[in-house]
Amino acid sequence: MAFNRILTNICSDDLPRSRDFYVELLGFEVKFDSDWYVQLQSPAHPEIEFGIINRTSELVPSGFQERPTGMYVTFVVPDVDAVFEVAQRMQLPILQEPKNEFYGQRRFLITDPNGCLLDICSPWGEGG
Repeated sequence: MAFNRILTNICSDDLPRSRDFYVELLGFEVKFDSDWYVQLQSPAHPEIEFGIINRTSELVPSGFQERPTGMYVTFVVPDVDAVFEVAQRMQLPILQEPKNEFYGQRRFLITDPNGCLLDICSPWGEGG
């Protein structure tokens, strides 16, 4: 089996707020912006995309229109501490400050405006 593309989409109650959150925090560029869906992409790697869909869109089955639980999205960035500084400037609630983990990643944890848990990390040491 081969894939042409894998795309993560999250659900949102407020597309503009979610879009602005990811653009400001992680530097995404807006590829597509509508009242039902926003497509973001990495400016350095356009093949890396992230979607945000209106939670109550007819395209989202009703049983999946709740806030997320039991999952999180990881963003591997070049400098986790620089992104942490941006998060602090944005006055985001921090669930875990940057910490070197046993598996070779330095990470911090926050939630996005939709309640999605985000793991922002960078490799450190030999394990990363």
